[in-house]
Amino acid sequence: MEKIKVGIIGPGNIGQDLLVKIGRSELLEVACIVSAIESDNIKRVRAQGYDASSEGIDYMIDKYKDEIKIVFDCTSAAGHMSHAPKLKEAGMYAIDLTPAAVGPYCVPAINLNEGFLNKENVNLVTCAGQATAPMVEAINAVADVSYAEIVSSISSKSAGPGTRANIDEFTVTTKKALETVGGADKAKVIIILNPAEPPILMRNTIYTKVKNPDMDTIRKAAFDCLERVQKYVPGYRFLLEPIIQDDIVTMMVEVEGLGDYLPVYSGNLDIINAAALHIAEEKAKLLMGGAK
Repeated sequence: MEKIKVGIIGPGNIGQDLLVKIGRSELLEVACIVSAIESDNIKRVRAQGYDASSEGIDYMIDKYKDEIKIVFDCTSAAGHMSHAPKLKEAGMYAIDLTPAAVGPYCVPAINLNEGFLNKENVNLVTCAGQATAPMVEAINAVADVSYAEIVSSISSKSAGPGTRANIDEFTVTTKKALETVGGADKAKVIIILNPAEPPILMRNTIYTKVKNPDMDTIRKAAFDCLERVQKYVPGYRFLLEPIIQDDIVTMMVEVEGLGDYLPVYSGNLDIINAAALHIAEEKAKLLMGGAK
């Protein structure tokens, strides 16, 4: 079976990890990876036998316009703002792993469907959005969430230059996703870059104020949600199962990475890559004549 060709913009940590994950896919193959500069990472990818260029997105589009069907943008919010219109014009399906939010938010456990697969551009929100929006949405569906607050703590070592440059966009984008995709009436987001040694796993504390505090129903919804996310993020699990006090439901989820290119503590990067890969494979099935 001929695989669907994909491209990667940005050979940083996320791009390198995606390269490994896509290498295991039965549906996808990397045709090209590009960067804006001639970096050690682009040299490393080239040495592995990939077509890797420091001439940026224009190189990818000029050479592969009729071949590459899906492109992962692993750069920055500002970078994707300039890349998005070019990918649209070239007819390449853009999976945006930055907080740019040019396209609609896609959290596979909540809203991945054929409608999203037929759009030109989808946004992966943020790592915290992928980790927490599913739980907020699950609780909202059965208990009506009036307010959601999350505290996402990640190892400082797993926050690269892109993450640090986009901290403001991170909190704004995640907040919007908790409201628009998660269904909370209002939301607040806090991120902590934890310098602890040894590095901690990604941990997300989720507080929700609910209007219908039926704990049995809430727990069932949360565990059902856990199973949906674990289908594409096996390291996603409860650190603290849902508890309730009055009308406040509290839980903690942590994410352990697969340890492909990145250390296992970099669950924050692993979860967004796992979600991106899941979307790309569903898109590939559609392109091959199937349906989700």
